Amino acid sequence: MEGVVMQDAHLWRGRRVLLTGHTGFKGAWLLVWLKQAGADVWGLALPPEPEPNLFRQLAKALPPDDQHGWHHHKGDITDPAELKAVVQCCQPEVVLHLAAQPLVRRSYSDPLGTWATNVQGSLNLLEALKPLQHPCAVVMVTTDKVYENQEWPYGYREPDRLGGHDPYSASKAAAEIAISSWRASFCGTAPHQTPHLRIATARAGNVIGGGDWAVDRILPDAMRALAQGEPIAVRNPAATRPWQHVLEPLGGYLRLAEALLTDPAPPCEAFNFGPQLESNQPVRELLDTILSHWPGQWIDQSDPSAPHEAGLLHLQIDKAHHRLGWQPRWDYATTVERTVSWYRAVHEGASALDCCLADLEAYQAASATSSPSFLP
Repeated sequence: MEGVVMQDAHLWRGRRVLLTGHTGFKGAWLLVWLKQAGADVWGLALPPEPEPNLFRQLAKALPPDDQHGWHHHKGDITDPAELKAVVQCCQPEVVLHLAAQPLVRRSYSDPLGTWATNVQGSLNLLEALKPLQHPCAVVMVTTDKVYENQEWPYGYREPDRLGGHDPYSASKAAAEIAISSWRASFCGTAPHQTPHLRIATARAGNVIGGGDWAVDRILPDAMRALAQGEPIAVRNPAATRPWQHVLEPLGGYLRLAEALLTDPAPPCEAFNFGPQLESNQPVRELLDTILSHWPGQWIDQSDPSAPHEAGLLHLQIDKAHHRLGWQPRWDYATTVERTVSWYRAVHEGASALDCCLADLEAYQAASATSSPSFLP
């Protein structure tokens, strides 16, 4: 982990962090960042998806034991007893809740499982945290799809109406409502409340970056096809998304946790973390940019009978900028270039961990040029 300069590592060094969903794409990246910062990380998640899988690639170089600063627990957030046991062992000072059923198309085939994980699982976690007797910052990650999508040409702000057409989006919107209700009901000084929890939600989506191998996502689908020398099959080339590198929202989650820990008036609210406006591009533009770095071709396989997916969606991020001092650091071109370079390098035999650390070092260097904070 050496070679990456930390400017404010004392805030995280030795701090007990419960990270749910650490076997997923974003969770694995966040595990590397937290370990690099010196945190004592306790991960709770389902077993990782089949190979290829970023967590498995990284875990080979990050053995989970006390000496190496992280603890790997297989578990399901829909099981309250498992959550309570891990919380009791960890006694977290920070909780970063990423565990979820994160795929829109899978939510159509398993709507009840999606709702159970994304809503009840989130409430199970909060209930497990209630007995803590020390301050704890809790960042509950949802998605940019929590908003009732009107296909507006302008971005959604945090007070905008929540909703969701597909089961995934609706479950995440419901989670936002449930978390807000739990916070209002059980955070405080009344006999039925706890004074120790500081809870906020974070909304981000459409992250790209090396190591995402999920099915039915355009970037990993494209990387698989290019690695195999096949054309990229595209189901919705006109859909526009706010493409951002995975490190952008993760830096936002960490900055939000810092504010919950240290601010006299902690921001126990919802925050959007998205890219700059120029990163809102249609899928066809993303593909053309990808192919400029890894030559190949794509074919339109639009299916009018396919389940509904949003066509246009992006976020306003001025609240995170003004309240947290956070802003994205990599533009659209840099985001796509570093993402494709990661996959090509690993495809050609490079270490996944080395590639992640190189991106993290470059990202932190970019942050340092325009912000004195360790986290952007």
